[in-house]
Amino acid sequence: EAGRHPVVETMMPREEFIPNDLRLDEAGRIVILTGPNMAGKSTILRQVGLIQLLGQMGSFVPANVARLPLCDRIFTRVGASDNLARGQSTFMVEMNETASIIHGATDRSLVLLDEIGRGTSTYDGVSIAWAVTEHLHEHLGSKSIFATHYHELTQLGDLLGGVKNMNVSVRETGDDIVFLRRLEAGGADRSYGIQVARLAGLPAPVIARAGELLAELEGTHSGGGEGLGRFGAHRPDSTPSPDQLSLFAGEHPVVARLRRVELEAMTPLEAMNVLARLRAEALGTPSDPSDDE
Repeated sequence: EAGRHPVVETMMPREEFIPNDLRLDEAGRIVILTGPNMAGKSTILRQVGLIQLLGQMGSFVPANVARLPLCDRIFTRVGASDNLARGQSTFMVEMNETASIIHGATDRSLVLLDEIGRGTSTYDGVSIAWAVTEHLHEHLGSKSIFATHYHELTQLGDLLGGVKNMNVSVRETGDDIVFLRRLEAGGADRSYGIQVARLAGLPAPVIARAGELLAELEGTHSGGGEGLGRFGAHRPDSTPSPDQLSLFAGEHPVVARLRRVELEAMTPLEAMNVLARLRAEALGTPSDPSDDE
């Protein structure tokens, strides 16, 4: 109860640190933590890790009340950095660290994850984050806190019995937000990225344009948008173009013919001729039936 981050609290002489309560038990051993940037999600992650470490070593614990289990390890994946010396991107470093956690954690471990999957595309990131959370829940049983901007993950609170949603609250005042730093039950429905960008000092025209694009993208994602409007020819519509292939459509005849081609028995010239005929067929150009393999 009333846990605090001792370092952050010491560095805030003019502002009172907001303590928070957190409980990890069988009814909610995994917390999906959402909220806007700068709200305090990463602080809460580090705070929980420090309280566990200090308590387990018999030291002072920055909380009014703390009942802590003995952990065999504390795993963290917080922050973003690359490793240029080893030729590893930010995402690769992130995945390496996540893999180490998956292979090393047990049901007596504390796992603290901050925005897994943000270094790649949105759908890839959501898929990886979702799968990691499922694995922690179904196979490892580790007590875990997962801070994320992927609001899709809050659905896991309804699907998995040991997962609960929490958020770091904010208050909207017109076009601005006030960070309340309070940990509350339930998932956040917005990240307030544009409001945070305004606080950071981005020019008003940029903020206004970002708001327009956000509204259009949200409409497109829900099926009612018209694309990105006035700039260029790339206008993502809410329906796919007529010539866009479905991921779940039947196999194209050209693909079926390509599977039957025995490249090992062909000379390079024969292989080029077959490829030319298949290309013509894919483009709708009539081909000579005698050319079939």
